[in-house]
Amino acid sequence: MREAIYNSRSLQIANLQPLRHLVICLSVFFFLPVLLQADDLAGNEQQLARKIAAIVGPGAVALTVENHSSLTAKETETVGNGLRASLESLSVHVVAEDQAAASVSVMLSENPQSYVWAAMIRVGSDANAALVSMPRPERSGLKSDSFAVTLRKTPLWEQVEPILDVAVLQEAPESAEIAVLDTGAVTFYVRRTNQWVTEQRLPISHTRPWPRDPRGRLLVARDRTVEAFLPGARCGMTRQSVLALDCRNSDDPWPISGGANASAGLPQSTFYTAKRNFFTGDVTPHIGKFATVPKFYSAAAIPRASYTLWLFSGTDGLLHMVDGISDQPWKLGLGSDIAMVKSACGSGWTLLATGNAADSDFVKAYDIPDREPVPISTPLDVGGAVTALWSAGDAGSAIIVTRNRETGKYAAYRLQVACSQ
Repeated sequence: MREAIYNSRSLQIANLQPLRHLVICLSVFFFLPVLLQADDLAGNEQQLARKIAAIVGPGAVALTVENHSSLTAKETETVGNGLRASLESLSVHVVAEDQAAASVSVMLSENPQSYVWAAMIRVGSDANAALVSMPRPERSGLKSDSFAVTLRKTPLWEQVEPILDVAVLQEAPESAEIAVLDTGAVTFYVRRTNQWVTEQRLPISHTRPWPRDPRGRLLVARDRTVEAFLPGARCGMTRQSVLALDCRNSDDPWPISGGANASAGLPQSTFYTAKRNFFTGDVTPHIGKFATVPKFYSAAAIPRASYTLWLFSGTDGLLHMVDGISDQPWKLGLGSDIAMVKSACGSGWTLLATGNAADSDFVKAYDIPDREPVPISTPLDVGGAVTALWSAGDAGSAIIVTRNRETGKYAAYRLQVACSQ
């Protein structure tokens, strides 16, 4: 790539002064909001460049810029170019990594009020940080009273015993197959002549008592074998003389990379509190600089162009958005369960979140075009109290389990997103 030549810039600008003045005058009338934001960004670039220069001094540095904020790709490119120009004006020259005496990694982040830009600076074995922030401008169009999504609920299975999770193994008009996880077994059902028939029941053996409010997760491998995670136990299928579940006491972390998360290739796991009903927040591998996040009930992820935005339904009642640099909490008045579904609506990923009502819980859909959840559906009554909500293995749906307050039975449904015309 050809390097910019800064010492000829003054001549170029001088030749274009009349045209530049005309453009600025027109912009005052037509593009004033955009110019104000650009000026603010330029101020941030210069401020950060001064802090970097104060640490590294004159010389050659390698520079990378990563966007973890709602800035567009064009805005990010503008920031990167402006930062390079500001550094050059301070005698800090941006060069290739193998020619640099120092490395500077800039991460563009934000919180609900401000843009936050952090520079990690390494000079030899020394590491330093520089931070600048500026208020975020108000962006129009985030709030909307029109709903672009319809949620569809398809019944899968109903029983008296608590259902912890359901996996759809095969979906076809004549040969549908599901696996149902409860505290006693993993049971496989096939659909024949519009009726579910038990194919096989694999009992779960365990020595530790279940908590009062047990939870469980089914993961399906490519060969359609299943693995079950339960409080203090982990079960895998074995294919010896007969098909069976091999269960053992385990405090291994549970994967939270199912469904939408797995589709993004995210091997993320966290530890479950066997005597309670939430996750500790200790994540492996780390999410950026975060080795821990707030304790949470459920999690979901949105793949972005250059990073992954993780969402955690915290035990503190807040929705935490963690991008590896910052934790942005939102008070949405949601329930404790969330799931992410890949769709053709909005930004391409739809957040499903539960809510509590007097007679029956509900599910609502949200789009997250940058960092602010936008409601895009009316609440869907799920016919009971929600006991589980997981992203499905196909990433295009979610599994929800409810308990009917009148009959006491548990019912599992498949939730799908339909874009309104």
